[in-house]
Amino acid sequence: MSAQTPDTPIFDVVVVGAGPSGIATALALHHVGAAVALAGPPPPATAPARPETRTAALLTSSVDFLKRLGVWERLAPNAAPLTAIRIVDASRSLLRSPDIAFEARELGLDSFGFNIANAALNTVLYERARAVLPRLAPEPVETIDLGPDRATLTFRSGDQLSCRLIAGADGRRSICREAAKIETRDVRYEQAAIASGFRHSLPHRGVATELHREGGSVTSVPTPDQHTSSLVWVTSREEAEELMGLDEASFAGRLQERFDETLGVISDVGPRASFPVAGLTAKQMAANRTALVGEAAHIMAPIGAQGLNLGLRDAAALADCVADALRHDRDPGGTAVLAQYAKARQLDVLSRTVGVDLLGRSLLTKLLPVQLARSAVLTGLNAFAPLKRMVMQAGLAPPADLPRLMRPVDSLPA
Repeated sequence: MSAQTPDTPIFDVVVVGAGPSGIATALALHHVGAAVALAGPPPPATAPARPETRTAALLTSSVDFLKRLGVWERLAPNAAPLTAIRIVDASRSLLRSPDIAFEARELGLDSFGFNIANAALNTVLYERARAVLPRLAPEPVETIDLGPDRATLTFRSGDQLSCRLIAGADGRRSICREAAKIETRDVRYEQAAIASGFRHSLPHRGVATELHREGGSVTSVPTPDQHTSSLVWVTSREEAEELMGLDEASFAGRLQERFDETLGVISDVGPRASFPVAGLTAKQMAANRTALVGEAAHIMAPIGAQGLNLGLRDAAALADCVADALRHDRDPGGTAVLAQYAKARQLDVLSRTVGVDLLGRSLLTKLLPVQLARSAVLTGLNAFAPLKRMVMQAGLAPPADLPRLMRPVDSLPA
């Protein structure tokens, strides 16, 4: 990549951040005809010394999006269908909720979506980006200058790129968000999450199991092997630290206590990674020639498979807005386009972040009225099938029309 010169073209969009949301944003913008560059360090070219412990549960609309981007065929062999979600109240409360299972077949679906390792998702997305995007800048952005008609990004090497719109997909410590002077609301929970994987003697049959207990939850998510699952264990910081210090056999024993006989005998726990549970919401989704995507805009507790799916909806919605701007010869980084994007994402982001926060807090509270309310809701869902189906549909779809690239592949031309 060479330094900026007077003859260097100005891109419609530079996407900053080469995680899954960022790469998907760049591919979506390229798909709708925008001139796009992708900036940021790429995924590791070789397998890490410690295998990837984190996975992503992709809802059907996200899978349709990845099909549009031309990557799903390569991802499918590494993806496990999610046929049902089972929620178990494993608390010691006097007002324990009934177990409930949400099954995809109740909505006439084969699955709610698919679970896939983050490493596999990142690798395939980046290979696609390398094949189709006109410019990759595989290094960190050092500074951003936001001018009246363009933005200029300077890299550590001294090289530069200019564009009319920046898509900031660079995570919690977003330099794009900082440059655009967008403030955030931050939430800290006294919790940490442990990500890992494990083997079990009984087949999972595509069922994800969430065990809710005082202080957090333990969730197993199916992998392509019927006898292995990925794990997200949310608990207090103190217990998480203790669990991380256990040897493999002791950790497997603690996990066995939680799951009891649900998955049979638990063994072969994989590498564990721990990270704090925290929330972040940008006060604006877009401003100053910058649109925020993914974790630069919103971070939530790892409950209900909302995080990455929300980021992918950001990506697809931004592609809609930029496509409309280019079609009508408007500035893709102008205030009208930024306002259109912010409006398109407002309700979806607000409903998901508030909903996940309330659910997380309901698991922490010892207040009997809250426990009673949670129990009453789950009892009602078990008893009234139409209400249960409505809740499942709400969990799968945003509270607004899906972006065009996320609609079923057979519903409009590619």
